[in-house]
Amino acid sequence: MLVEKNASLQSANSFGIAARARALVRVCSQAEVQEAAARFDLAREPFFVLGGGSNIVLTGDVQPLVLKVEIPGMALVQETARHWVVQAGAGVVWHEFVAWTLQQGWPGLENLALIPGTVGAAPVQNIGAYGVELQDRFHSLSAVDCLTGQAFELDAAHCAFGYRDSVFKHAAPVAGQGALWQRGMGLAGRAVITSVRLALPKAWRPELEYLDLQRKCEATGTTAPDARQIFDWVSAIRQAKLPDPDVLGNAGSFFKNPTVSPEQCRDIIAREPRIVHYPMPDGSIKLAAGWLIDACGWRGKTVGRAGVYEKQALVLVNRGDRHSPDTSVTGGEVMTLAKAIQTSVYERFGILLQPEPVVV
Repeated sequence: MLVEKNASLQSANSFGIAARARALVRVCSQAEVQEAAARFDLAREPFFVLGGGSNIVLTGDVQPLVLKVEIPGMALVQETARHWVVQAGAGVVWHEFVAWTLQQGWPGLENLALIPGTVGAAPVQNIGAYGVELQDRFHSLSAVDCLTGQAFELDAAHCAFGYRDSVFKHAAPVAGQGALWQRGMGLAGRAVITSVRLALPKAWRPELEYLDLQRKCEATGTTAPDARQIFDWVSAIRQAKLPDPDVLGNAGSFFKNPTVSPEQCRDIIAREPRIVHYPMPDGSIKLAAGWLIDACGWRGKTVGRAGVYEKQALVLVNRGDRHSPDTSVTGGEVMTLAKAIQTSVYERFGILLQPEPVVV
């Protein structure tokens, strides 16, 4: 198992932030994750799991061992009367997996097209877009407990999915307490996802609740688009709104859409009648974070080499050269801008926006 010393991470994070890993190991199978857990004594030594690097902000060099997950493979692993159960290795690019399922004639992931990152990161964040979240299609996953070296599986209940949340984002139990994941304990810094299985519905129906998709239906005169058409629409919408990270470094949507009570929403609407909001099944109201940021005048603004994207205020971008260690944005500049935005939104609306990316 090759250990890369003082490895550059600039090309391994979508912001293009120049940072280095003290030591980096690439793992391409579940067995290699278990080998790394034993060899590097990950039960006692901290480690950092890196997939596509599309949801992180590096604020300095990474001192813990970096496990770069590159596990490949896509397959149909089970077929039932109601579902196709498909599996992908944690290192597979998420968008490529979505495209592959549609090529096989298995719909269900089309609303999640073009979300950056790898399959292994999808459950951690419970990714979602255009009315569909990963938990809506989730079957199970395989992972390795790096404290014990044991492989295990989790179903949806054990993953404790929430809005951009899961058991993998919460503090892990201390060493020596055994398989506490079975009782819903946190797995952050403890587990490495190796593969993910999704159940795609045979009784498929299009999810068209979002306004952007409704507009596509109206513009094309289509009332019953198929999954491939929705995939193409979502891809086009995202490409129009979001910058290509290979050209303009970014981590996608930087802040979570906040939820408020109906009473809070009515109070805000009384002051800001045009605020974009969506009712949720639990009775709460989701507000569009991009609209809140835009209303505070941040669209197109720049702090140092970090900026707010002109076409979508929810996206922070790298105004430097994402391929240059000397002139790229720093993680400090990104977080300075993010905190200034948080302050503006809080002072105007009384809402504290929460970042989506992991700050390292």
